[in-house]
Amino acid sequence: MTRILKTVLLLICLCSCRQHEQSPLQSLFNLPKKLKEVSGITYISKKNAFYTIEDSGNENVVYELDSNGKITAEIPIEGVDNTDWEDITTDADGNVYLGDFGNNDNKRTDLAIYKIQADAMTDKKGITTEKISFYYPEQTEFPPKKSELFYDAEGFIYYKNYFYVFTKNRSKHFDGTTLLYRIPATAGHHKAELMDSFKTGENYNNGAITSAAISPDETKIALLSHSKIWLFEGFSGDSFFKGTVTKLDLQHYSQKEAVTFKSNTAVFIADEKVKKSGGNVYEYAIPE
Repeated sequence: MTRILKTVLLLICLCSCRQHEQSPLQSLFNLPKKLKEVSGITYISKKNAFYTIEDSGNENVVYELDSNGKITAEIPIEGVDNTDWEDITTDADGNVYLGDFGNNDNKRTDLAIYKIQADAMTDKKGITTEKISFYYPEQTEFPPKKSELFYDAEGFIYYKNYFYVFTKNRSKHFDGTTLLYRIPATAGHHKAELMDSFKTGENYNNGAITSAAISPDETKIALLSHSKIWLFEGFSGDSFFKGTVTKLDLQHYSQKEAVTFKSNTAVFIADEKVKKSGGNVYEYAIPE
């Protein structure tokens, strides 16, 4: 084989590989410039609207966005502080829940979820109606040893009158473990119940869980990292990790912090703005 022919075949192969490795993410819109640290997003199809929040150091406000990414409302949440809001979700009635459980240093003893009634969101008043506080009974030191930093969290879902929190592992010698805790979706102070655990099998940058979402028909759960989604299906009850799991490579790395289902077959993903990259909302079609 001549040198020229070898070169041509190599170029064809490289082009083919690049096309194959192109990210399946479809960019929908750029987030508004003021939303640089989006930490959670949810989508309400009846309104065709997104609701998003930012994490610690930002305002206690829920932002409503239209389908083009324009801010259509800034809803102040009264009577609470944004200690570290890390995720946002809704239930079938349109009530909104804020997960104030970011715990980077594993020192917090004031973890909480706040409920905002659907009518308050509609009126854009954002009055807090319920506080669901909780603690992890397995944590006895604040902070624990560096090898036991299991108690940060950035993702949760609402499912059949319970919240399910998926922790973000910050332990030394990271092994991809996320813990699944169950908390009653009622006002009060609760002991979180450890239900199960799952290992992503990735390093920290690609395997730490940054958000969670459940499909409208409640048959799929998506866990997000900076570059991947773990999709759980075919589970019984709330034994989510006992179902079928599929690792979906997004073929795109950024500080992805938020995921929500658009439908039963597609999700929206948002990433933080870091220098000249990120600050977008993407759509991702779940492969059949």
